[in-house]
Amino acid sequence: MAEPGNRRTAPRAWFALTGTPGCGKSAAAARLGPGVAVEEVAALAVRLGTARRLRHGVEVDLARTAARFRRRGPPGVVVGHLAHLLPIRNAIVLRCHPIELDGRLRASGRFSRRQRAENVAAEALDLILAEARSRRRRIWEVDTSGRSPAGVGRALGRIVAGVVPPTGRSGVDWLADPAVTEYLLRPAP
Repeated sequence: MAEPGNRRTAPRAWFALTGTPGCGKSAAAARLGPGVAVEEVAALAVRLGTARRLRHGVEVDLARTAARFRRRGPPGVVVGHLAHLLPIRNAIVLRCHPIELDGRLRASGRFSRRQRAENVAAEALDLILAEARSRRRRIWEVDTSGRSPAGVGRALGRIVAGVVPPTGRSGVDWLADPAVTEYLLRPAP
């Protein structure tokens, strides 16, 4: 039998793994191991027939995806910055220091300057956390700042195995950091 917190321990419930783009959702989820079913929101929507393929990605009809999503079979983890909007009671919200997040987004090369600024502001203002709370999700917050995907994956494994209780009120307040406030108030280049 697998030990609690072991990466191969299957979750006891469904989890939405969410967070601002660049926080490390997909990289950490990939390290959950073969005992945990993991599916990206876009792949789920394609499988359910609630998405359409575009030239550069997938457009998800979130309302239809939520309506068709059924928690059948063994529980798993649905990953994506929209995952907390699906009918899943448990939400793991990955967090990342906004200045580090900007560096990650720059390094990825996938985002325009405007998109980076929007994502950094969303993280600084706790947007995804607030959305998840407004939907009365059970919340676990995991700060990925300065952590490896493997380390975050281990933390996620303990959460989905039921070893770690929900975090309750947020311990993360990026706006309390004067460097973040100064960063956000800089004029756009």
